[in-house]
Amino acid sequence: QVQLVESGGGLVQAGGSLRLSCAASGLPFSSYTMAWFRQAPGKERVFVAAIRWSSGSTYYFDSVKGRFTISRDNAKNTVYLQMNYLNAEDTGIYYCALRQGALLSMDTQRYAYWGQGTQVTVSS
Repeated sequence: QVQLVESGGGLVQAGGSLRLSCAASGLPFSSYTMAWFRQAPGKERVFVAAIRWSSGSTYYFDSVKGRFTISRDNAKNTVYLQMNYLNAEDTGIYYCALRQGALLSMDTQRYAYWGQGTQVTVSS
């Protein structure tokens, strides 16, 4: 069965950086997309970034463009989210997600597999 395990969250000051990791295992298909979403307290889960595994093509939410970078390590089946110039609005639980196929989607409903989440807190 598919498992996604996130790590790398924590507390950081505004302007600082963090790198999140998500290791995938048990994948029964070869074409898939991985993404990061985040959920602030009392708000809906929203899209952050996605990467098409086969080509490495990426897609970002506007508010993180130029600050966040999503990447993958094929050998480790791991996706990363490098987050720079963090601000208080970036605070939340960050979830790794995976969907079969190559579509870079922002829609939570299109992702069948989710990690447990990792907390990111940015102090101002």
